[in-house]
Amino acid sequence: MKHVKIPRDRIAVLVGNEGETKTAIESHGVTLDIDSETGDVSIRSDDAVVELDAQSVVRAIGRGFSPDHALHLFKDDYYFELLDMRDYVGKKGKDVHRIAGRIIGKNGRSRRIIEELAGVYLSVYGTTVGIIGQPRGLDVALQAVRMLLNGSNHSTVYHFLEKEKKRMKLEEFGLR
Repeated sequence: MKHVKIPRDRIAVLVGNEGETKTAIESHGVTLDIDSETGDVSIRSDDAVVELDAQSVVRAIGRGFSPDHALHLFKDDYYFELLDMRDYVGKKGKDVHRIAGRIIGKNGRSRRIIEELAGVYLSVYGTTVGIIGQPRGLDVALQAVRMLLNGSNHSTVYHFLEKEKKRMKLEEFGLR
């Protein structure tokens, strides 16, 4: 059995309209017990791998991802990474808010560019940045986010992402 604690404001998203998200997760062979007062979620399955995948799905939804994006984690080649922005700027709320703004960008532009060029899903929630994607794109997105967290210019990060997208395309066609 696995246990996950998610923010109370994300419980409704985890359950979904008329329980549809909970049902979609449970259709993979797990049972979810959700305590809506505390945000504690218990995950049970006879299959340890499915239990771990479900744990990742629940954590991702708890960190701001839509259920559609989080459910990708049941696929063999999708993974979830979580970065804590406080590791880069300290505990000050003002600094975390500022650096979150750098990752999101004006009108969500920076986040959208990272998602498109790396082929990932990105969520900035509270003090964390979550990324869901396949291994190569996940690595590229992690590096791009870390560059922004460390103060790199957006143009430098976008150039890096464009270069890596070309590299991934060449690798896809076996040209590299």
